Amino acid sequence: MRKGTVFFALFFILSFAVDSFGSDFESRLKALEETIRHQGKVIEEQQRTINQLKEQLQETKKVETAAAGATEVAEEKKGGLTGLFSGKDSMNPNISLVLNTFAYHSNLRESELEARGIPGYTAEGTSIRKGFTIDSAELFLFAPVDPYFNLYATIPVTEDGVELEEAYFVTTSLPAGLQLKGGKFKSGFGRINAQHPHQWDFVDIPLPYRAFTGEEGIIEKGAQLTVLPELPFYILLGFEVLQGQNEVLFGPDARSGPHAIAAFAKASVDIGDGSTLLFGPSVITGDTKTGSAAESTDLSGDATLYGMELTYKWKPSKQRSFTLQSEYLYRTQKGDLSTLEDDVVINVESLKREQDGLYVQGVYQWGRWRGGARYDRLDLFKDDYSLGGDPVAFGKDPWRASGMLEFNPSESSRIRLQYTHDRAARNARANNELFLQFIFGIGAHAAHSF
Repeated sequence: MRKGTVFFALFFILSFAVDSFGSDFESRLKALEETIRHQGKVIEEQQRTINQLKEQLQETKKVETAAAGATEVAEEKKGGLTGLFSGKDSMNPNISLVLNTFAYHSNLRESELEARGIPGYTAEGTSIRKGFTIDSAELFLFAPVDPYFNLYATIPVTEDGVELEEAYFVTTSLPAGLQLKGGKFKSGFGRINAQHPHQWDFVDIPLPYRAFTGEEGIIEKGAQLTVLPELPFYILLGFEVLQGQNEVLFGPDARSGPHAIAAFAKASVDIGDGSTLLFGPSVITGDTKTGSAAESTDLSGDATLYGMELTYKWKPSKQRSFTLQSEYLYRTQKGDLSTLEDDVVINVESLKREQDGLYVQGVYQWGRWRGGARYDRLDLFKDDYSLGGDPVAFGKDPWRASGMLEFNPSESSRIRLQYTHDRAARNARANNELFLQFIFGIGAHAAHSF
């Protein structure tokens, strides 16, 4: 009897405890649900407040923008410096200075160098003189103007004075891979033409460029439009409208206004680990009026220059690389060649020229050292020169061979020794040249093209 009573008492206590626990759990669950509903209402109220604050902030910005615009207009009316000259970036351009200087020696006299043209191509001699030369102290400026334009300028300072070599803008936000350049700039024709002298692997410009464009290459006033299409490989297409002031190829007096156009394509493909192939054709054509064809003459007509570039680059590491670079140039030119005497025309004959040239150079880098060789040649496949319908022969084919060795103490300095055996004058008199070049750069310089 006592055991039954004890069992019943324990069962009653446990049942009451379970029932009490279930009731307490249910009440806690209801309390949590009520709390969540309350917090939801609080969040909704806070979201409405946030939206109202955003609307008020937008209205405030509109008012401030309108006030700033009114102030700018008022300042402009007063002659104040606002807008174009008030941006922070425009007041802080990247500025660099590159000094290109060298010592030069030749077995020829200075009078021979000055008169040493390339018969059949150009009567212009070389501008290099014996001894120490400051080629240029090149000032380079670059800065973003705003989200839509960048501005560039290259101002070489020489012993003869200051020159505005390049000054141009480049767009940064055109759609579909388009970019517009305008001002005075190096044409995109070929590969080496677009580079500044301190970027060259040798002291002087290759022989075909000297024969067809002059020692400075093609630097023109005009506009350039390029497009970079979305393709599995890199290709850049470009078109230029140019003033046509190059003294060797066209001439500023050939016609008033722009009288030269150019087009080019530049492609690049990776062909293995650390290896890249760059290639592409170029063409530039326009009206011609130049006195560079021969002494005391004036050529009026038209000229077209075609080019094909091919460059192989191998760079497995920062300490080692090899570059094999070549360009083939082909020029057609026809017109009337006037012979002058005391600036008076005494004879006029028709002139037609179809000539070509090629250079090939290879440069190997190991650590801070680089060594290379270059071979230049004219009359490679084509050498047609006719005056008054009759062919004219000038003798041996012009060619030149160069070797160089350079040491780069840092990324901002370069010391280069170059020897050149020059047979461009088509005679038995060779020009043996020796250069010792120093290049130093300071400041922030824009990156060079690959």
